[in-house]
Amino acid sequence: MSTTTTDGLPLHTHKHSLRTPINRLFVLIYCCAILALLYHHTLSLLHSATMTSFFITLTLLISDSILAFLNITTQAFRMKPIYRKEYPENLKRILRKADFPALDVFICTADPYKEPPMNVVNTALSVMGYDYPTEKVSVYVSDDGGSALTLFAFMEAAKFARHWLPFCRENNIVERCPEAFFQMDYSRSSEAEEIKIMYQGMKVRVDNVIERGKVDSEYVTGEWETQAFSKWIDGFTQRDHPTVIQVLADSSKDRDITDNVMPNLIYVSREKSRKSEHNFKAGALNVLIRVSAVMTNAPIVLTQDCDMYSNDPQTPSRALCYLSDPKLGSKLGYVQFPQRFRGINKNDIYGCEHKSLFVINPEGMDGFSGPSYVGTGCFFNRRVFFGGPSQLLSPEIPELAPDNVVDKPIRSTEVLELAHSVAACNYENNTDWGWKIGVRYGSLVEDYFTGYRLQCEGWKSVFCNPARAAFYGDAPINLVDVLSQTKRWTIGLLEVAFSKYSPITFGIRSMGLLMGLSYAHYAFWPIWSIPITVYAFLPQLALLNGINIFPKVSEPWFLLYVFLFIGSYIQNCLDFVVEGGTFPKWWNDQRMWMIRALSSFLFGSIEYLLMSLGISTHGFNVTSKVLDEDQSKRYDQGIFEFGVASPMFVPLTSAAIVNLAAFAWGHVEAFKGSNDLEGMFLQMFIAGFGVVNCIPIYEAIISRSDKGRIPTKTIMVSLLLAFSLYVVAYVAL
Repeated sequence: MSTTTTDGLPLHTHKHSLRTPINRLFVLIYCCAILALLYHHTLSLLHSATMTSFFITLTLLISDSILAFLNITTQAFRMKPIYRKEYPENLKRILRKADFPALDVFICTADPYKEPPMNVVNTALSVMGYDYPTEKVSVYVSDDGGSALTLFAFMEAAKFARHWLPFCRENNIVERCPEAFFQMDYSRSSEAEEIKIMYQGMKVRVDNVIERGKVDSEYVTGEWETQAFSKWIDGFTQRDHPTVIQVLADSSKDRDITDNVMPNLIYVSREKSRKSEHNFKAGALNVLIRVSAVMTNAPIVLTQDCDMYSNDPQTPSRALCYLSDPKLGSKLGYVQFPQRFRGINKNDIYGCEHKSLFVINPEGMDGFSGPSYVGTGCFFNRRVFFGGPSQLLSPEIPELAPDNVVDKPIRSTEVLELAHSVAACNYENNTDWGWKIGVRYGSLVEDYFTGYRLQCEGWKSVFCNPARAAFYGDAPINLVDVLSQTKRWTIGLLEVAFSKYSPITFGIRSMGLLMGLSYAHYAFWPIWSIPITVYAFLPQLALLNGINIFPKVSEPWFLLYVFLFIGSYIQNCLDFVVEGGTFPKWWNDQRMWMIRALSSFLFGSIEYLLMSLGISTHGFNVTSKVLDEDQSKRYDQGIFEFGVASPMFVPLTSAAIVNLAAFAWGHVEAFKGSNDLEGMFLQMFIAGFGVVNCIPIYEAIISRSDKGRIPTKTIMVSLLLAFSLYVVAYVAL
C-alpha cells in the first residue's frame, strides 16, 4: 500500500510481514502448550504427598504462570508487524521550500562530566546541518546541570558551525556529525583539513575548560560572553540556580561564512530549586516545550538524546513523508526512529542494541496504533502535547498554544522575559503541565509513559526504520552502567504497571487488547526476575539434594517442556536474525536477559517496593558516557567488565556457583551409575545451560587479574550466599 503525490509518485509505502500467518499459528499452538503445562502443575499441586513437593510445585506454578503471561504479551508484537519505506525525494513535489513546517529540536543533557559536552556539541551540529530550510530549524539545548562549561562548549559550537555547515552543504557531506566525519576515510582536501584543524582547536579548548572545571577569563573574548557567564556566582549550584537562556545563533541576524542563514541555537537551563518537583528529564522537556513555544513555536518537534547524533541529513524529510500525509489524518502524533549505537563490539556482549525494544517490537506495534516513544529520535506534532486529537486543551497563556504565531525576534526583551518566566521552577504549580499537557510525570521512564498516555488519548504513531541509520548514539561499555540504566527503567516501569494507568486495565480499555498487552509487556518487564531467579536456583538446589522436580525423559510431559523451551528460543532467535542480527549477538542478548533479571530487575524491584513503603532510596543517576581506555580495550575484545563491588553482582555470582556445583554433582552421580538419570536430566540441562551462560563470570573469578575482574569481596559474599542457600535447601527439602 502507498500514499502518492499528485503526479502518482509515492511518499511512503508499507507491507505486512510474510511471517504473520506462521506467527499466529505458532501462538495458538504455544498457548495450548502453556495451558497444558499449567494444568500439569495444578494436578501435581493437588496430589502433592509432602510439604516439600507442595512448596516446589507451587513455586514452579507461580514462575511458569509469570512466564506464560510475559510470553503472551510478547506474542502481541507478532500479530501484525508491518515494514515501511519512505521517499523523501518526492516530498518536494508537494511542498515548496516555503511550505516546509518549522522544526524545533530538543537536546537534553544533565552532567558535563558523565555526558561530555563535546558529545552534545556533535549532536547539535549534526541536526543543525539537516537538509532542511535552515531558517526553519531551531536547536534548543537543555542543560539540566546548569553548567557554565556546557554553555562555553556551545558558544564554541556556534562559532564552528559558521564554517562547518557551509562545508557540509557545498561538499554534499552525509556525515554531518564532525567527530564521525573525521573518523572516517574522508576526502583530504585542503578545505577539509582546515575544517579539521578548527574542530580540533575547538575540542582542545572545550576539553581544557572541562579539565579545569571553570571558564577562565582567557576564553571569554567579549562583553557579550562576559555577560552570559555573569549568572554563575556564589550560590549557583546544579540543584539551585536561576533560569539561564542564551541565544547563541539567531537565524534572523546571524550568517555563516558564505552569507547564508544560520539555524537558531538556544541554550536553556531551567530554574532549579531543591524544593521544586520534576527535576528529571520530563520536567526539562516540558520547559523546552514552553520556552520554544514562546520563541519559535514550530509545529514539528524533534526530541534527541545528547549523545544520539544525526546520521542522515534527510531524516526530517523522511518524517514529513508521514506527518504531511493527509491520508494518515489528524491523529498522527509522532514518528519514531529506532535507536542505533556506534562503538558496540563485534558480538554486542551486553545486548545494548536492544533489537527487540528498538526494532522488532515497534514493527509489531506499527501494525496497530504505532510504536511507543523511546525518548529520542522522535518527531512530534506539537499539537500532541495539548490533549487528544479531538480535544485541544488550552494552556494558561495564549503564547503557549500550539497554533500561536510568534511574530517577535527571539532576542527581543519581551520574548526573553516571557521565556525566563515559563522556565521558572514554580511555573507549573496549579497547572495541567505533566498531567494532561506536555511530557507526562509519574514515572522515571517518562518517554515510555508519555507515549503510552498519548496513545491512550487516541493518538497514532509511525515507525520509520530506513536502511541508513537516522541516528547513532553511544552505549555503555561496562556492566555496572548497563545494569544501573536498566535498574532505573525497572523502577519507572513498575511505577506504571501498578498505577491507575496500568496497561492491563486502563491500557486495554483505551487502546484495545493487543496494544494494551504490548505496553503491558514493557510495564511488567521487571517481573522476569521472579521466574529466572527461581530457575537459576531451585532446580539446582533440588539436584544437589537428590530431589527430582521435573518429568523423566520417558514421560510424555517431558516433551512438553522440550517444546516450550525450544519453541520460545527458536522464535526469538529467528526474529533477531531476520532483523539483521547474528547468532552470537542473539546469544549475548538472551544471556543479558538472565543477567538483568538476576541483578537490575531484581534490585530495581526491591527499590520500587521500598519506595512504595515510603522508605528512601537512591535517586536518578545519569549513565556515564565517558570512555576509559583500559575498559574500552577489554570491551573491544569481548571481555565482561565487572570491576566494582556492586551488590548487583552478588546474585549473579551466587547463581554461577550453584549452577556449576549442581552440574558437577549431576555428572558425579551419572558416573556412579545412578539409576535415576532420566529424572535428573532436565535439572542437569538447566544447570548446564546456566553454566554455559555464566562463562564470563567464571573467567572473571578464576582466570583474570585485570581491573575488570569480580572483586574478591563480591566473590566471598557470593560464596557465603550460595552455601547458605544450600544449607537452607538441605534443611527444607
